[in-house]
Amino acid sequence: MTVDQGPVGQSPAARGPVAASAGDLHKTYGSGENRVRALDGVDIAFRQGEFTAIMGPSGSGKSTLMHCVAGLDSFTSGSVRIGTTELGRLDDRQLTELRRDRIGFVFQAFHLLPTLTALENITLPLTIAGRRPDRRWLDHVIAMVGLTGRLHHRPGELSGGQQQRVAVARALAARPSIVFADEPTGNLDSRAGAEILGFLRDSVRELGQTVVMVTHDPVAAGYADRAVFLADGRIVDEMVRPSAERVLDRMKDFDARAVTV
Repeated sequence: MTVDQGPVGQSPAARGPVAASAGDLHKTYGSGENRVRALDGVDIAFRQGEFTAIMGPSGSGKSTLMHCVAGLDSFTSGSVRIGTTELGRLDDRQLTELRRDRIGFVFQAFHLLPTLTALENITLPLTIAGRRPDRRWLDHVIAMVGLTGRLHHRPGELSGGQQQRVAVARALAARPSIVFADEPTGNLDSRAGAEILGFLRDSVRELGQTVVMVTHDPVAAGYADRAVFLADGRIVDEMVRPSAERVLDRMKDFDARAVTV
């Protein structure tokens, strides 16, 4: 694997503590002739206070990697840790509690409850856990994503971009160890998408959050501190301080190799 650091060197969190990691991670589906290796020995660490984009062609394993590290899917072999907690040693109840208490999620679909207000949707995971929100932190998050004047509106009264702002605020409200975002701008126009990406980046720079984002969009990857490239279930490249142009060129290289194979 080559590491393209670009003209400005390491990302700001390159030597920070590890928020999540995977070691020799394998995920297979099926058996015999139908056996598919979705992940084939992945080793990766996500540092605290870093924004990482995971990229790769369709079928490369990028979403599978995120789902396994986030505790949303099981893995065949290897190791996954959130901090120092080994996910493979947790039962279903413990995994549920870990996802609720230590992980935030932002998906392409907003997953908001239509009968609840924006504020109620933001605080719903805390309500389910029986925890009171840290009011100063919550107010800061809400102000950062620009929802102060929309808290009493229900999802049907909000635009798509505003609904995704609610989802971002919900992911950050519990002060999770790490936030996983799966194509978070996939259902948004370019302007709303840029706002969401800006909020995710600001959560890293201003709040010290750790964000891991799966995306196919070079522009989205340009907001990250680091881009990791997967192909055929393996990490094949890494780029520090990516730009949309450099990421696009790298993805074109992958496409060209696929055509010649």
